[in-house]
Amino acid sequence: MSRLHLQLERHFVHRTGWLRAAVLGANDGILSTGSLVVGVAAAATSRQNILITGIAGLVAGAMSMAAGEYVSVSSQADTERADISRERKELRENSAFEHRELANIYIKRGLGKELARQVAQQLMAKDALGAHARDELGISAESAARPVQAALTSLATFSIGASLPLLIVIVSPVGVLVPAVAAASLIFLALLGAIGAGAGGAGILRATARVTLWGALAMALTAAIGAIVGKAL
Repeated sequence: MSRLHLQLERHFVHRTGWLRAAVLGANDGILSTGSLVVGVAAAATSRQNILITGIAGLVAGAMSMAAGEYVSVSSQADTERADISRERKELRENSAFEHRELANIYIKRGLGKELARQVAQQLMAKDALGAHARDELGISAESAARPVQAALTSLATFSIGASLPLLIVIVSPVGVLVPAVAAASLIFLALLGAIGAGAGGAGILRATARVTLWGALAMALTAAIGAIVGKAL
């Protein structure tokens, strides 16, 4: 492998925390608000009522996403802190056992016994807790839970995503709101899938197809229910 190739090699795992929250928030914003608008419009209500419903869905959804992300990621952070605290205690009380434990991890990954012991010894001499957190617990600076970041990312991206179907409601004639919002929302979802895949270094075609398919299914079901309820009332 050339030196130039090593310099140009790129990885995207450090983006997984905020990227997951961003894609989830924007996808939820487009899909939930778009489906809500399509369902209400299929019931033949006025543009004003559709907008009021959509705005209420935007605010409620954004706050729900932010709160849900904060609570769930905080639980993950609490678990990580508890595990690290236990590991710190174990290192303090039985360092020799922890050294053997770390060496065994490297042996299972393919290192020879002597080399594994040397690697474990050198890593523990530099940062014992960091080595055990990373290689025993699977916790690193890149993957550590960040509740506030996740909550704010979801709040912002949900709001942006939800505002797109509402913009279509404002600019489209009332008679074509359902197909206009549905088509535009699917385009937005496809773009989101492509952007998210590109930012994460994944395959664009599969991500785009996946998010578009589920979006179409959700909006078709919501439109059908809205039409049925509208006729019944």
